[in-house]
Parts: sequence; C-alpha cells; structure tokens
Amino acid sequence: MLKIGEFSKLSRISIRLLRQYDESGLLTPEATDPFTGYRYYSEYQLPTANRITALRDMGFTQNTITEVLDCYGDPASLERCLRLKRAEALAALEEAEGRLRLLDTALERLRKDETMKYDVTIKTIPERTVASVRQIIPSYDREGDLWGLFCQETARMNIQDGDPVLCTAVFYDGEYKESDVDVEVQKTVRGTYPDTEHVRFKTVPAVQVASATLRGSYERMTEATEAVAAWVRENNWAFDGAAFWIYHISPHDTRNPDEFLTEVCYPVRKK
Repeated sequence: MLKIGEFSKLSRISIRLLRQYDESGLLTPEATDPFTGYRYYSEYQLPTANRITALRDMGFTQNTITEVLDCYGDPASLERCLRLKRAEALAALEEAEGRLRLLDTALERLRKDETMKYDVTIKTIPERTVASVRQIIPSYDREGDLWGLFCQETARMNIQDGDPVLCTAVFYDGEYKESDVDVEVQKTVRGTYPDTEHVRFKTVPAVQVASATLRGSYERMTEATEAVAAWVRENNWAFDGAAFWIYHISPHDTRNPDEFLTEVCYPVRKK
C-alpha cells in the first residue's frame, strides 16, 4: 500500500487533486485509516490515475471522466467518446482561429492607421428573372445549405445565366436573429423553367437601393453596413425593404477571403 504522498509522486497528481478525486468518487483510496483518516492507495490504481490525467489533458471535465473511464472495457464506446471530444476540440479551434483573424485584421489596420472608406451610391437593380430557394435556416452561416439545394436541383436543367448574372442572398427578418433566420438565395436566369421541389422561378421587380461594396472577408461586413446606415441617415433617406447581398466574387470563385467582393444593398426611399 502507498501513502498519499508516495502515490502522488508516482502518479504525478497533486495531493490536493487526489483528495478532490476521492471526494467526488472519481478515484477513491484502496483504504482509509478509520482513526487517522490517512489515505492509502494501491499500485494497481496507477493505470487509472494515468488515464484520468490523460483525459483531463484532452479536455474532459471531471464529471465526464467518470463516464469515459467506464468505457475503457469497450473499445467501440471509448472511440465514440474520444471522437465526440475531438469534434468539440475542433469546433473550439475553429472558433479561436476566427477570433485570431479578427484580431490580426484589427492590428493590421491599426499599424497602417487605415480607415476603410466605402463609397455609398443610390442605384436601381432592374427587374430580373431569378431561380431562388427560400427557407428558414438555423443561422446565417448556414446559407451554403440553400446554395447546395439550388445546385443539386438545377444541375441537369441546362439553365442559362442571366445577363448580368447576379447571385444574391435576401434577408427577410426585420431584425438580426441568432437562430431560425429567413433567407432566400437567388441567381438571375434567362428563359422559363419548371419549379422543382425547392427551387422557384420568378420575376423580381426593380428596386432602388443604397449600396456599398466590400472587398474582403465577410467578417468585415459590418463596416460596409455601417457606411450605408450613416449615408442613409445623413442624406435624408429611409430604409424600405429586405436587405440583400450581391456576391460578385464569392467562395464559389476563390478560397481566399481577401478576394471576396460583396455588394451590400439596402432598399431605400427618399423621405
């Protein structure tokens, strides 16, 4: 039998953590002296202690470690647990990378002492025939699901592109929503075609918009929308309909976010 200090050295787990593991039932001593309260461990408990440390290093919480330890006799169950944790870690990494990109962009602009300028213009988007898919989607970053449906259902239809061809996304909600957003994607086409399960062909009327063009990542979209909002306020116009983006250069064309070219359009009317 090993005293708690000896077991601590062998397992490389602090006495504080060993006591915590005992209190939570994660790793209880082999024996406890009823008179002194001294904890005694067995050498056979070292593999379990090492597994606990490994699982902690992987990011498992103390509560979930107990569940994972129970899977060690079942390789298939253990693999499922580890794969789920890996997916969580990958999602966290992607989120952290997104924050780093935002920080790098802010630092780069700060170093250059550069304020992004946007030319806001009033223009009329002419009447056009479009193929469209409109659905409630979980979040704005799932817009690609709609484009996937669009491509899947029109792939064999030999649709002719409009002139000019405009790929747009229309956002119908009257507010920014964190979930269940009403979005429609559209592409201008020539000719007439039958509707499919999800794709509708229709004529979109002409619309007057205040627009600004953003070159770069979608993470900087708020810069362009702020410019449009300021212009509308300062020039005595009013917003008048659902906003939409025109994707002149999109992830379909390039994998480099710095090359994206997006026109932010807000329908407006003169006050």
